[in-house]
Amino acid sequence: MALDMGVFCKSTLDGEAVDHCFSSLFGLGRNADPSYLDWLMTAWGWTLAVAGLGLTIALILGAIMGTLRTLPDTGRMSRVLVHLATAWVELFRNIPVLVQVFLWYHVIPAFFVPLKALPSYWLVSIALGFFTSARIAEQVRAGIQSLPSGQRAAATALGLTTIQTYRYIILPMALRIVIPPLTSESMNAVKNSSVAFAVSVPELTLFAMQAQEETSRGVEIYLAVTLLYALTAFSVNRIMALIERRSRVPGFITASSDASLAH
Repeated sequence: MALDMGVFCKSTLDGEAVDHCFSSLFGLGRNADPSYLDWLMTAWGWTLAVAGLGLTIALILGAIMGTLRTLPDTGRMSRVLVHLATAWVELFRNIPVLVQVFLWYHVIPAFFVPLKALPSYWLVSIALGFFTSARIAEQVRAGIQSLPSGQRAAATALGLTTIQTYRYIILPMALRIVIPPLTSESMNAVKNSSVAFAVSVPELTLFAMQAQEETSRGVEIYLAVTLLYALTAFSVNRIMALIERRSRVPGFITASSDASLAH
């Protein structure tokens, strides 16, 4: 079957061809009616918004919870914080992300009425952020625990408090070490943003489902959506790789560099 990419230059209202289809993306022309290409680009923007917001929430909460899980046993308060962080991780990583989306959209606003005022993409981003934060927390915890124990002992000998030890010594090292697994989680956030279709956020997956029904050109529609997902994930990968190179710990040998040395 021949591909008909011209389907993207048809009006979403009457199915007729529109003028300035591709040039309208760069502000060089105007469409009287929105085309499927306009709809596709808008859906891509919603995917980026949900994934970006969810990842931001996940990075903040994941770093906090992962750090709390490694607090030294210095008293009752530290034990309470460790248990709370552990409960957070076990709760949110063991519930499917789609179920969490439905909980935030249908259930939780019934108990916390102000949440009803939030748009659906915010609720999806929160659900995605909490789910991903549990996974990032485990990576941050592993990064902290991979550091030599002598660093914490040296900080104690210098008279640094626990907060100062984490702020100036432990976290700057651990966060740079865990960038490779954070890259995978960042890419997963892009892919997991597809669950937003379940609550009618007009992102790529919802666009693909509706556009395929209207045009009966599922091959072209899903091919374009797949390419945009792949392009987005690949861009995130390259950005994280750049951050990893710029923030690499001096003298720290990663798995990739260790393999190259072996050759």
